Amino acid sequence: MLLLQKTKCVLPKSQQQCFFLFKSFHSANILKTPPRARSQAHNVGTHASNRWGSFQRIMPVSLQAINVRTMPRRPIPDRLARPYYAGDGSSSKWEPTLPIVTLDEIPSLRQAGQLAREILELGAKMCLPGVTTDEIDAVIHENIIAKGAYPSPLNYSGFPKSVCTSVNNVIAHGIPDDRALQDGDIINIDVTVYLNGYHGDTSATFLVGNVDSRGHELVKYTKECLQKAIAICGPGVPFSEIGEVICNHAESGGYSVSEELSGHGIGREFHSLPLIYHHRNHEEGIMEPGMAFTIEPVLCQGSPMGVMWPDNWTISTVDGGRSAQFEHMVLITNNGVEVLTD
Repeated sequence: MLLLQKTKCVLPKSQQQCFFLFKSFHSANILKTPPRARSQAHNVGTHASNRWGSFQRIMPVSLQAINVRTMPRRPIPDRLARPYYAGDGSSSKWEPTLPIVTLDEIPSLRQAGQLAREILELGAKMCLPGVTTDEIDAVIHENIIAKGAYPSPLNYSGFPKSVCTSVNNVIAHGIPDDRALQDGDIINIDVTVYLNGYHGDTSATFLVGNVDSRGHELVKYTKECLQKAIAICGPGVPFSEIGEVICNHAESGGYSVSEELSGHGIGREFHSLPLIYHHRNHEEGIMEPGMAFTIEPVLCQGSPMGVMWPDNWTISTVDGGRSAQFEHMVLITNNGVEVLTD
């Protein structure tokens, strides 16, 4: 049985000054400009063997600034309900409180989560050599609309596409484009839908064709980190335990954990408190019944530091090592945790 009444929990002061008032995921220590040695086109080239394995390293096409707000958007039918930022390109309205989901809200939250999972499974089937990430975006966009939902990333802080696709050494927020997936790539597809006033958010990393053993291991360990983090969730558990569990398992496999991203509260807002840190931390706060949030660890083969591309969205690893990410949306119950996107 879940919490029936609607209340709000005040977040400890240590977390009220969150670093993502504009984009909710980015930390302050990302390098803003990639080194010039890496400025070759990202959609050409062949696999190269290096210390991280055999794969194509993804690079920005140019170091020139790109205003993604001017890029064309896929159309949305007028009949569809859409979040407030869909029209003005704003972002989430951050409040210094933790929302608690009521019993009446839970079915809608579940429906949004289940649709996100369904759309992600559709995207997984497209992870084949020769398919472009823009083609993946197009299919996902059309299928979200066909289900009566809005693709949450579209125009969030000006994001130009309906899904994020992050390939190989791209940590997160890759913008779908005309690069064709290659045999041996790994790709994270991050899907969020807005259905009946609630967001559902999930992601996974998929193997494209014949991926080398080091790529397989990275993906395996990342998925296990998410599973282990979810397993310890429940009422009274400190949020900081999530980062401890993830780091312990990641480090046992020789991986680092990206600090560039965090999980977040979710529901009527795309992003809200609490912030869920996946690295070791001493943040205050404990889980309570009715809290809904995402857990979405990113593991890296090498350095966890990210490089921000000129599009101000795409983040890649500073050393070219691959990264992988898995994400679920969870609800804390009176007796444990419910995975809403499983």
